Amino acid sequence: MGLLMSQDDLARAIRDAGQRAGVPNDASKRLVQRWESGAIVAPRPVYARALEQVTGLPIAALGFSVSVPHAHVSEDGSGGHDLEVPARRLAANGTPAGQSAPRGNFSGVWLSSYGYFSSSRGEAFTGEHYVVVLQHGDRLTVRSLPDSADSSVTMDLTVDGNVLTGTWVEATAEQGHYRGARYHGAIQMLAEPTGRRIAGKWLGFGKEMDINTGPWELIFQDASTNKATLDRYNRRP
Repeated sequence: MGLLMSQDDLARAIRDAGQRAGVPNDASKRLVQRWESGAIVAPRPVYARALEQVTGLPIAALGFSVSVPHAHVSEDGSGGHDLEVPARRLAANGTPAGQSAPRGNFSGVWLSSYGYFSSSRGEAFTGEHYVVVLQHGDRLTVRSLPDSADSSVTMDLTVDGNVLTGTWVEATAEQGHYRGARYHGAIQMLAEPTGRRIAGKWLGFGKEMDINTGPWELIFQDASTNKATLDRYNRRP
């Protein structure tokens, strides 16, 4: 990887980065060796994000492939899908170039991205919306811009330090695959120290009435919520 660090030091730095981000990982010297030998060509998202933080470079610039989304059934063998998908690739600082992160307030325009597994189609998908976040005290409301996707998404969250907890609702498109079905559930997310990214997991029921989970992240775009800004982001990502 071209870093002036021993394999032990790199593993330690990756673990430290995970702890700082609130997403612990088990990076080890053996894992680093497998990366360097090419035995692993696409690190799991939890390691990819930590690598980007340690090196300051996008994961693709480090010579890795971008991992493919996958879904797996819960370890207890019960129904439902627990989906993991790679995070959206961003600039090295984790936010679009030229944008400053919010300070002490999450209000603004964010890019919402969540992963889910469609049992009827047998594939994993990613849903994206531009959303408006408004903060009043420790309460956040999240509402998607109408032209950013065929479906609409809302969230109502409570902020406790860097932990955001609440509920979500998605109204699917009338003419889409889910025929206007309305889904809802719980969500918990962690805000990174930079304030530029909020990531966590959603939980909710599926068409087969199983409980599913998957990743959900918000990437900061703009602190303004005036009409001109909202008009600019009222489009598909």
